[in-house]
Amino acid sequence: MSLAADCSRCVGLCCVAPAFAASADFAFSKPAGVACRHLAPDASCTIHDRLIPSGFPGCVAYDCFGAGQRVVALFGGGPRSAPMLSAYETVRQLHELLWYVADALSRPPAAPVHAALADARRAIEAAIAGGPSSIEATDPAAHRATVAPLLRRASALTRTAVPPAAGRPGMDGRRPDRASPAHQRPNRDATGRDLAGRDLAGGDLAGRDLSGRDLAGRYLAGRDLAGRDLSRADLSTASLIGADLRGAGLQVADLLAADLRGVNLDGADLSGALYLTRTQVGSARGSATTRLPDGLPRPAHWRTAGSSAP
Repeated sequence: MSLAADCSRCVGLCCVAPAFAASADFAFSKPAGVACRHLAPDASCTIHDRLIPSGFPGCVAYDCFGAGQRVVALFGGGPRSAPMLSAYETVRQLHELLWYVADALSRPPAAPVHAALADARRAIEAAIAGGPSSIEATDPAAHRATVAPLLRRASALTRTAVPPAAGRPGMDGRRPDRASPAHQRPNRDATGRDLAGRDLAGGDLAGRDLSGRDLAGRYLAGRDLAGRDLSRADLSTASLIGADLRGAGLQVADLLAADLRGVNLDGADLSGALYLTRTQVGSARGSATTRLPDGLPRPAHWRTAGSSAP
């Protein structure tokens, strides 16, 4: 069972099943169950080689976790149908859970919860393997409720097992040049208010060492966190949209469901980061100087050389 998408064995389910809204990620809106106007009859994308300049970075970052080809196989192949589209949405959620479970099971310090995680994985697999009728009767939220506390426990065990580092290995600790273009532009929050000249870190985030901190669910969009030590921090479900994390240390940080859209990861170290997905990495900005967890591919659209440019 693969958790990596194989579009050659799918029928364009991701171009039909999900809805998306006109935004910085998508050039126009599309309701769920309606084929994208760029979907060709052969289930290929007519703008696949120019998605970003065409206004679809959300498509570049999107990952079905291998749900597309699995659903097609369970239905015995195409053509697309309403039941297949419905099953796809369910299986994608379940495959995402399996991605997180696999990550937790790969962490030796999380051994105390490995048995429970393995049980949860078997239950999810059984629901999918049961075929279309089993999938239709499956509530992903119920499996999520079982898995979520196990993932949190695995994260805590893993992060606390890593001793605080004296500095950040492999990094020189220097912050990016304050006169660089990234710091010449005004910072704005989500409402567009100009935050230039304000302390974006906030009093409770003062200092460069934020290692091991509980920042779960925090609103950190647009924050200047360049060069900060966030190793072993809990950043799960945090909003980091557009944040500057150039040169930051994120080793063994928990990034479960953290929003990394537009985050500058140039020179950042995410080695060993927990629960990081291809979607998160694909929605961020990075380069050849960004260190990713083993096995996580570097997005093709990332720059090939480091730069302080935004």
